[in-house]
Amino acid sequence: MNRKRIVQRNHPVLTKVQPLSPLSVGNGEFAFSADFTGLQTFPESYDVPLGTQSNWGWHYTGGPDRYGDGDIAYQAFDAYGRTIQYAMKPEDKEDAYHWLRQNPHRLQLGRIAFRLLKDNGQEGPSKDTIPVRQELNLWEGIIRSEFRFEDVPVLVTTSCHPETDQIGVKVVSPLLREGRLQVFIRFPAPDVTANGWASATFPDWGNPDRHGTKLTRLSEREVLLSRSMDQDRYEVKWAWDAGEWKQTDTHEFTLYPARDRDELAFSAAFGQAAPMIQPADEIEEASRIHWESFWMHGGAIDFSGSEDSRASELERRVVLSQFLAAVHSGGSMPPQETGYMYNSWFGKFHLEMHWWHAAHFPLWGRAGILARSMDWYDSILPLARDLARSQGYEGARWPKMVGIDGKQSPSPVAPGLIWQQPHPIALCELCYKADPRPETLERYKAIVFESADFMASFAHWDESKHEYVLGPPLIPAQECHKVQDSLNPPYELEYWKYGLEIAAAWADRLQTPKNPKWAEVSSAMAAPPQQDGVYLAHANCPDTFTNKNHDHPSMLGALGILPGTMIDRETMRRTLLKVRDAWEWDSAWGWDFPMCAMTAARLGNGGLAVDFLLMEATKNTYLPNGHNYQRPGLSAYLPGNGGLLAAVAMMACGWDGAPDRPSPGFPQDGSWSVKWEGLKPWL
Repeated sequence: MNRKRIVQRNHPVLTKVQPLSPLSVGNGEFAFSADFTGLQTFPESYDVPLGTQSNWGWHYTGGPDRYGDGDIAYQAFDAYGRTIQYAMKPEDKEDAYHWLRQNPHRLQLGRIAFRLLKDNGQEGPSKDTIPVRQELNLWEGIIRSEFRFEDVPVLVTTSCHPETDQIGVKVVSPLLREGRLQVFIRFPAPDVTANGWASATFPDWGNPDRHGTKLTRLSEREVLLSRSMDQDRYEVKWAWDAGEWKQTDTHEFTLYPARDRDELAFSAAFGQAAPMIQPADEIEEASRIHWESFWMHGGAIDFSGSEDSRASELERRVVLSQFLAAVHSGGSMPPQETGYMYNSWFGKFHLEMHWWHAAHFPLWGRAGILARSMDWYDSILPLARDLARSQGYEGARWPKMVGIDGKQSPSPVAPGLIWQQPHPIALCELCYKADPRPETLERYKAIVFESADFMASFAHWDESKHEYVLGPPLIPAQECHKVQDSLNPPYELEYWKYGLEIAAAWADRLQTPKNPKWAEVSSAMAAPPQQDGVYLAHANCPDTFTNKNHDHPSMLGALGILPGTMIDRETMRRTLLKVRDAWEWDSAWGWDFPMCAMTAARLGNGGLAVDFLLMEATKNTYLPNGHNYQRPGLSAYLPGNGGLLAAVAMMACGWDGAPDRPSPGFPQDGSWSVKWEGLKPWL
């Protein structure tokens, strides 16, 4: 396959301001998002923040000990005669509740921008700056931006080092000789002061007394900026090839380029301490080498020979999603849903989304990227054990909404969710399939076994029905249900059985004793509830397709994401068609569409699978930069991108038990030409 041609024909090319679609460069641990100038010059022209974020950049307002576990308002729920305490939203303790949800929050590390001066010396507004052409070269990981300021051309290239958190920028323009182009970095206040995550998304450029910036000149062409906010610290190193550097405001520093040339090159490096910095040329070259290797290894797919007019759009989404996932979801921790674009839910990550962010990496032959984030579970294992024990369970219970510290966030929904619990088992199994060595089993066995121990202890034996049930209390993946009402959601039942069986297989592979409860529970799980020939959201929800036909149609995940060993295929087929016809699709989320596609594929309906992948719905929109749009304030939703990649891999190369035919999840009528290599049938 001509991989370079496939990638190049899907480069984002913008010829006007796209307010929802800034472009990004990054490396999985750090990313920088740019406007049409290649920097962050005109944030007011965009409906989303222009982020500079990292995996290490977090802040606690007032310090990490301002509030703690003793300040959480717990709500008691009955679990078959036993009281379970969940950290729900309190009627009092409002300050503690909002602080614990907001902290730690991910930092906007700094804005790097041009200052463009008119002939009269005044700073020019965005209306005087005309975008000409901006292209993200996916093959090289470099943004090339062309624009005109007062009809003077400016060319900018922006790149990110693949292994260190630094960007390199090169500028070519007659404005440099005229002294009319400057570059500045400015730092926002770190505090989150709004109670809603969406209203706290944009950086706070006021309140200069809430943080500190100290300048240290390291040499004639290199400075170090030391940042402080409460007890948190980080540093920014800046190097340039020619010019002068001055402090121009409390938290603003400006580079005045030399006026004897038409070119400028500079680098900015970010880190917790003494970040390494290299010249822009070296950063560019490292980016080229890295991204060519990325695209040449792992999976690739080509839809160019298809008769279906939607094929080129699906290919565009697939190519861009690979890049975005590597940049924003490929780091050493589970990502937040917006990656490094800007903060959603205060920058915290949602562990029930980790599968959607990252399960595709092994399916596309890039299991090493998934492996980067799996060790984080080991790091928070003591906290997960404590959470389980505090509720009377065994093993480790993984939180839902969580920051770098691994502590659960109070919420009216998050503490009741359980479907994040088997995710680490499923993800570890994908890592093992990619690298089936004893070392892989040893590396992840604690995560697998302790996840399963909790699952086995969470299930309740119903003596009257001689089966194990799930809940109440719980909230299924379809979050619109009450914690005290939800019983036996189909997806969670199937996932419990699947996860416990995988844990038992790991014990067999390691030739180590297994918890007998795993087999006891997995062999006696309650049957997924159904009524009138379709599966329900849960056993106490007979109005699933009337009053509860919104949010996630998660019952479909029991056959699609999962093999569906407890699922009747004809019942699921009727359920899928009922969902297609009766669901309120404006209320669905980006990963729901690929989930439905995977269910359709396993049921042998490739045409319906493609229809779900490309359904015309607001939350199935993929912007010019490739991000999955959801709603105002949430224009980047990486679980949608990751789900798309998982579904396409499954549909193209098959799954466990798939029919032995080419591209078994796509239509078989000749309308689709699916050429692929390097994909794995591991679902």
